[in-house]
Amino acid sequence: MAHILDIKTAGKPLNEAEKALIMIHGRGGSAQDILSLSQYLNVKDYALLAPQATKGNWYPFSFIAPVEQNEPWLSSAVESIGKTVEKALAEGIKPENIYFFGFSQGACLTLEFLARNAQRFGGAAAIIGGVIGEKINRENYHGDFAQTPVFLGTSNPDFHVPVERVYATANIFKEMNADVTEKVYQNFGHSINQEEIELANSLIFV
Repeated sequence: MAHILDIKTAGKPLNEAEKALIMIHGRGGSAQDILSLSQYLNVKDYALLAPQATKGNWYPFSFIAPVEQNEPWLSSAVESIGKTVEKALAEGIKPENIYFFGFSQGACLTLEFLARNAQRFGGAAAIIGGVIGEKINRENYHGDFAQTPVFLGTSNPDFHVPVERVYATANIFKEMNADVTEKVYQNFGHSINQEEIELANSLIFV
């Protein structure tokens, strides 16, 4: 099975915007849910693009399950993000003006896509996520982020995302020349807090 590309939009029309924000929803969420978060971000002049996962999930099992268990959904999900980026590029948005925001399963997918396709982007905020796989396959990750700002926020503990994977992800992104800020909140739970929104605005959407 593969995802059917279904990109919801909001904000400024893509052909009128200089910047685009790609927002990736979590398991059981929706593109409209994640788009509604944009009201708290400094993105009023951005075009907003949010692909919708078919049946609400980007891949069926945990992000730290063996990769083959999440195929072919995972590869199709990564491809969906790539096609969303291509849509922005086709309208003249430069890569350095393309931004990302992902939560939970959407944060994992965002980070996996970026690590596989590193270049200078505008920036990325990933709340409660890490690169995907039972074991990290560093050979999958290529490129140079050229100091793209990346914010990783998470709770410790988190039922879905071990904090060790967040740290490992941060280290990979640093190795690939991203400007990484990580913030771990003790016992906050599986959600987005106000400080994470403020940090995303001050670090990424500036």
